[in-house]
Amino acid sequence: MHRKSNTVELRRELKSLGHSFRSHSDTEVLLVSYLEWGKECVKYLNGIFAFAIWNQAKEELYLARDRLGVKPLFYTQRGDGLLFASELKSLLLHPEVEPKIDREGLAEVLVMGPARTPGHGVFKGVKELKPGHYLLYNKEGVEKEQYWQLESKPHPHNIEETIARVRELFVDTVERQLISDVPICTLLSGGLDSSAITAVASAALQEAGYGQLHSYSVDYVGNEEYFEANEFQPEADTRFIELVAAYADTVHHYITLDNSDLVAGLEEAVYARDLPGMADIDVSLYLFCQQIEQDFTVAVSGECADEIFGGYPWYYRQEALEADTFPWAWRLKERIELLAPAVLEEIRAEEYMARRYQEALAEVPTLPGEGAKEARMREMFYLNLTRWMPTLLDRKDRMSMATSLEVRVPFCDHRLVEYAWNIPWSMKNFQNQRKGILRAALKGILPEEVRLRPKNPYPKTFDPAYYEATRDWLLELLNDNNAPLRDLIEVEKVLKLIEAGQEFDIPWFGQLMRLPQLFAYLIQLNIWLEEYQVQTC
Repeated sequence: MHRKSNTVELRRELKSLGHSFRSHSDTEVLLVSYLEWGKECVKYLNGIFAFAIWNQAKEELYLARDRLGVKPLFYTQRGDGLLFASELKSLLLHPEVEPKIDREGLAEVLVMGPARTPGHGVFKGVKELKPGHYLLYNKEGVEKEQYWQLESKPHPHNIEETIARVRELFVDTVERQLISDVPICTLLSGGLDSSAITAVASAALQEAGYGQLHSYSVDYVGNEEYFEANEFQPEADTRFIELVAAYADTVHHYITLDNSDLVAGLEEAVYARDLPGMADIDVSLYLFCQQIEQDFTVAVSGECADEIFGGYPWYYRQEALEADTFPWAWRLKERIELLAPAVLEEIRAEEYMARRYQEALAEVPTLPGEGAKEARMREMFYLNLTRWMPTLLDRKDRMSMATSLEVRVPFCDHRLVEYAWNIPWSMKNFQNQRKGILRAALKGILPEEVRLRPKNPYPKTFDPAYYEATRDWLLELLNDNNAPLRDLIEVEKVLKLIEAGQEFDIPWFGQLMRLPQLFAYLIQLNIWLEEYQVQTC
């Protein structure tokens, strides 16, 4: 069971309703909440969780997952039983769950991947309990219910009130995430989001008498020499990390990863995620968390502010707004040209992507009377919150938990998400700045140079040695007649791509996945097919 919620407030409320407690465990609070409110208990929880409760009297299983899907939960029906687990690998250990993928599962990996359609477990018959849902399983079968969803309604506040409310919610949610039985640290990239969390956390911990906060940043061997600014990554982080660490008075730790470790770790990252993932971007997080876990078991991170407040380039680029597809995967055509003709015919890649995109748009809770621009931006936020953000949350959870490090994400507090959802785009884009309303709310919390800094994504390696290593590994696979990857791709086209080199060096997924990451993704695909003994059906 995973959990991290508003235990203290719940315990107090349940005591007022006549309940008593034998321990200080949050598990006991959860169970008593279920005894008091039954299946509706999840509506009282504020936190991240995935849990199961067996009701012996009703002979009923109750599964629930947190509102934003920070914690994973998969299940599958086999005969008259239901199997569930937080990881796909756990389900696959059961003799009745075979590593088979049908046409749809193959499309998830080759078309949607490294993202995944909500609710889809990739393997045949395996499903994911969607965020904000609970499931009941009894003699009547499976019943699923959505207990939380975004609601569109007119925003009630002016700009000054909105700035104040965002600030209040942000500070409160960070301080809530600091409650821990063990010392806590922060991940600090020097960007707006992690810097704000670090500043608030440091002030709160020092005021409470806990001493200096420890913060951690990651970089790569060779980046000082090879870093090249681009639209997605305009400047290096080091100067800003130093500035924030001094400003917030943290004990800062610099972790530098070697490119050879990034390559070697591709296999470990597949095992952690159970699927091909975000290549070195996954591996670096895994190695980063591994280093942190030597000193801490709980950390706080700045994920999800970009989805909630509008930080990504595709919120601002007209071609992305008009692309009529998921903006982080709009280079699909170039990518699927590498697939074998028989595979393309089987999965119908462009049709599959279009169908999933239209399904997502059909879910958007619209606001009557909203203008065309605001309505389109509402769609973009919904796509990011429900299709892109889960990819990053899955990455964070899998890579960190694989190293036994618990990472908390304050921006995923549902109160903050609900409030930001209905802030009009004209306010979110305050003063024509990305995440403008959040920047305004952080005035006085951060140094101005950091508060006004352009967005920089999670750092990645720029060393050509990584490109060369992934290229050489992929060439080995292409020359191996037993490599399962060969059955899915057009080998000659991939070889031509390798020969062309950097001509394909465009972001084909998200902001960071370019040519070296494409090579690494194909390598991870082969690892997955081979090690998980995946069968197509």
